Order: sequence, then C-alpha cells, then structure tokens
Amino acid sequence: MAAKNAKTENSYQAKDIYVLEGLEPVRKRPGMYIGSTGPEGLHHLIWECFDNALDEAMAGYAKNIEVALLPENRVRTTDDGRGIPVEKHPQTKKSALETVMCTLHAGAKFGGQSYKIAGGLHGVGVSVVNALSKWVRVEVCRDKIKYAQEYAKGKPKAAVKKIARCQQSGTQVTFEPDPEIFKEIKFDLKRILHHLRQQAYLTKGVRITVADERQKQKTTYGFYFEGGLTSYIKYLVKGLAKHHPNVFYCSGSKDQTMVEAAFQYTEELESYEEGFANNIHTGEGGTHLTGFRVALTRTLNDYAKKQGFIKDKNGDNLSGDDVREGLTAVVSVKIREPQFEGQTKAKLGNPEAKLGVETVVSEALSDFLERNPQDARAIIEKCILSAKARKAAKAARETVLRKGVLEGLALPGKLADCASRKPEESELYIVEGESAGGSSRQARNRHFQAILPLRGKILNVERARLDKMLSSKEIKALIIALGTAVAEDFDPEKARYHRIILMSDADVDGAHIRTLLLTLFYRYLKPLIERGYLYIAQPPLYKIQSGKEAQYAYTEEQKLTKLKGFGKRPVSIQRYKGLGEMNASELWDTTMDPKNRILLQVTIDSAREADKVFDTLMGDEVLPRRKFIQSYAKKVKNLDI
Repeated sequence: MAAKNAKTENSYQAKDIYVLEGLEPVRKRPGMYIGSTGPEGLHHLIWECFDNALDEAMAGYAKNIEVALLPENRVRTTDDGRGIPVEKHPQTKKSALETVMCTLHAGAKFGGQSYKIAGGLHGVGVSVVNALSKWVRVEVCRDKIKYAQEYAKGKPKAAVKKIARCQQSGTQVTFEPDPEIFKEIKFDLKRILHHLRQQAYLTKGVRITVADERQKQKTTYGFYFEGGLTSYIKYLVKGLAKHHPNVFYCSGSKDQTMVEAAFQYTEELESYEEGFANNIHTGEGGTHLTGFRVALTRTLNDYAKKQGFIKDKNGDNLSGDDVREGLTAVVSVKIREPQFEGQTKAKLGNPEAKLGVETVVSEALSDFLERNPQDARAIIEKCILSAKARKAAKAARETVLRKGVLEGLALPGKLADCASRKPEESELYIVEGESAGGSSRQARNRHFQAILPLRGKILNVERARLDKMLSSKEIKALIIALGTAVAEDFDPEKARYHRIILMSDADVDGAHIRTLLLTLFYRYLKPLIERGYLYIAQPPLYKIQSGKEAQYAYTEEQKLTKLKGFGKRPVSIQRYKGLGEMNASELWDTTMDPKNRILLQVTIDSAREADKVFDTLMGDEVLPRRKFIQSYAKKVKNLDI
C-alpha cells in the first residue's frame, strides 16, 4: 500500500455507515444481486470489490489499486485509500468493518457525506461478495494500525483484531468464491484486463495493476492514462481508418452532473458507443447516451445548414443513423444519485443526465466545428454520404419487398424443410454445395432438421450496403429460409429455426465460407447470435478403422489418442476432406445426431473485439490482415493448403 493521500476534509468514521437490513437473502437468491451464478456473476464479485477501491480514488483519497489472481481460486484487491472504519458502530454495536462486511445495505454511500460520487451506490457490494464466498479476509490500515477479520459464507469467524503496525492507509480484501454457489470457478484474465483497462481510461491519474499469481511465474499488467477519454478513443479506433484527424473531447457540468464525452469517425459502416455512469459501464445505454445522440444530431444539422451543406427548405435533415455511421464515442457522467435498472447497473435512468450531456456536448461540439473546419467538413460530408446511401438502400429494399422476394410467400426451392413448425425444436443446416447438400438431406431427421445448400462463396457483406447485399441470390435464399426479413423489417421473433447450424468442409475453402456467413450474421442478423441461435457443426477429420470397429477423431490430438488405444492392431486412417466424402449414415452418426454431434455455439463475448476481427479479416485494408495472419499462422491446426 502506498502513502496516504493527504486530505483532511470529509471525515470517514463509524457513524458514516448506514444500516438498512440483514444478509441472508443473498445466498438464497444470488442472481438478484450479481445477475447470475455463471461467469458474469463470478466476475461481478471482483467488480464489487474493485468499485469500493475506485470510489476511494474518485473521492480523491486513493491513487493505486491492485487486483491479484491467486492460487486456489482466490482474488485479492488492494487500495491505498482511507481504509474501512473499524471502531464500534453506534447502531449495530459491532465493529464498523464487520457491519459493512456482514450486513446488506450497510455503507457510507447512503448518508451522502463520505462519498459524493460513487459506483457502489447500493451499498450491497462487498457484503454480497462476503455472502457468496467460502472464505474472506479483510485487512485495514488506519491510524498506523493494521486490523484484520476473517469470514466464512458471510459470517465472521472471530472479532476484528489488531495484527500489526503500518505506515500507510488502505483496505485489502481477499476472497474465495463458494463452490456451492458457483458451479464453475474460473477467472478469465482477458475479461479482467479489459474491464480494468476501461476503468483506468475513465479515471485518469489512477494507477491500476493486475497481477496473475496463479502460476509460479507471476505476471503483472499496469494501466495508467493521463489522456483519459481521448486516450480511450484512440485505443478503440486503433487499426481502423480514421475519417478526420482530431478526436473530439469535452468536459463540463450542468446542475451537479459532470460530463465527459469524446468521439472520432472512422470509415466503418457500424457505430460504437459506450456509456458510463460513475465509472460503471451501462451496457444497455440510458439517458446519458440519449442526450449525447440528441446533441450530436442537432448540432451537426445546425452546422450543415449554416454552412450550406444542406438546404433547410428541402427538409433534408440528417437522421440519427446518418450522423452515427462510423462513429466511435464514449460518454461518461458523474452524478450524485444515479438511478440504475437493477443491481447490475445496465442502464441509466436519470432525466438530468440527458439534459446535462445534451447541454455540455452541444456547446462544445459547436465550438469544435468552428475551430476545426477541416474536421467539420470531413464529418458533415461523411454524414451526407450516409444519408444518400440510406435513401438508396431504402429504395432498393422497397423494390425488393414489392417484388415479394422477402415476404415469405415461397420458400427457396433448394430448401429441404423440416416437418415441424415449432421454431424451438427446429434446426436449419446451412451447407456448402450440392454434394454435401445431398448427403445431409439423406442423413437428416426430417421431423426437425432442415437443409439449405449454398452454391459457392456468398457475397462478402463487410463493406456491402443493403441494396448490394439483396442482389445476392444465395443471401436472399438464406434470409427467406430464416423468415426474419432484414434491415428495418428484421424481426428475430419470426425466426423459423432456433438452431441455425453452419456446416462446412474442414479445409481452407470451408473456413472461408464459414467466415463469410459469420460476417453476414454479425453485421445484419446479430440478434440471432445474441439469442444463442447460431452454431458451427464439427464434422470429424478422421475415420480410424480396425477390422469392423470404426472410430472418429475430431482433432489431431484425438487421432493420436485413439491410435494408441488400438495397440499393435492394424488400422486404416481416412482423412475427410469434405462432407460429401461421408455417406449419409456416417454424417448422421458423427455430425447431425444430437446424441453424438459436437456443436460450437457462436457467442459475442466482446462485440468491439469481434468487430475489429471482422474488419481485419473481411475489410479492404490488406496490411492489418497480413499482420493478423502472420501473428496467428503458427497457431492454426488442421489447415490444408
């Protein structure tokens, strides 16, 4: 722990801890407090401990925070803040430390004096971590004395004790999640680094360290950014073609709402916006992002009319979609009493946040456009181009719809549909070529498995707008088969299948076709991925035959293991180059039978990282793709050239 930040105002004592109710409900219904008992909820324990440390930093009392992953599934968070009070609490008659750790809704954020701005505003964070942990130890340094207390499943094992002298101040929390609550306890370093890097960008001047001590060789990562949101935008657009040179940044306040915002346009077709309230990522947006969008749309329209880019009399205003195409933006607000939807704080609801962001961004953006005419021209011209493309795409879509192509009046002739009309039990296999289509049609269970063969490689939609995409016969056939329509008419509720399975050959062409299909789903049908409907089939690579006994291997490692199992018996090995090489019974047994098959569910763990990968692999820029291939070529297995 580093030296205490010398700051005397706003005392932080036992009387500042406010008690509302007890702890037992947490273990009975953990999902109510951390969202789930899966990976999200497990990592939420870290965020709750970290948020307490960050609150000290945001209040100006801490400069250094460390999160350490330890052996035996333990995690330790350390800060150099003031330290949790330890004296007797006037209401509970117990140590304030024990009160905070063992009582739900006990914290300094309810009284309003110790923390004017805080992330852990519900006051349940650290007590929930305690309730859902097999073991917890807290060490506090205050007034040159180190105190400690240990807990088991939310209950103290002994009273708070003085254990040593210390020169610093701060709090250290070490916890071990309870396996009775969490079926799988596996902390993801990548997820933790992403989250804490984000926090470091949002809290400039605070040093955040992540230490992985689970192996003999300790690995340490440090984050410290003086540039704040400007640095964050540069990080987010790294590797993307920028449309204007300068990052827009502003900060200001309106009615006790502190606002920071930054953005830059790239050559992307998609927009990417992140919102934060008191450093908490609001994944579902909220009033602060609404205020930003209103300010952006209105200010750019005002400037475009003033400079003669668009004529007001024609009513050709830029829409919200027009001004957000290619936009990468971050909006952060600090607010006294934020209203979040749920304990996981996914969406901000404060009306004053909308007004605050709208006011601050409008004034600053008007000034930015006046002072940076080159940036202003580049931004407005991009928005006008987006508007023209939107109108062209709308006209093309309406033309297509008038022809009845996407109305579902007639399913594609090459679709071998299933008998079931229940989407929840129906599957659609998308396969490449007539050969594989023929084998899979014979192999399938006609009751619930449909087959759609595609001819060759579909259009790369990474840089294709809607009008061009709808000119592809293969893509139209797929969209009609899915039943969801596309673009403004897209409705995931109308999906005819709740399992959509990409089944391609295990070679370079098959991988390319699979990537093209994934690009299509990610860019135009993403809600189907988010609902968990998209899968990738895993056909075997090898058939290993010894006498009448046949086994299948899906990886090189499996092949070697199975060969060892045959001992000295003679074996023959068949390497499958494509699905068409299998007869119907083999394809059913290995790839389509729900009892035996292996399906990989496609998920979007980090939409921004996925977006960058698709840009790299499928975009126009050659150099980033070459670097990607050079970096990962040696890690690729089972690649036939």
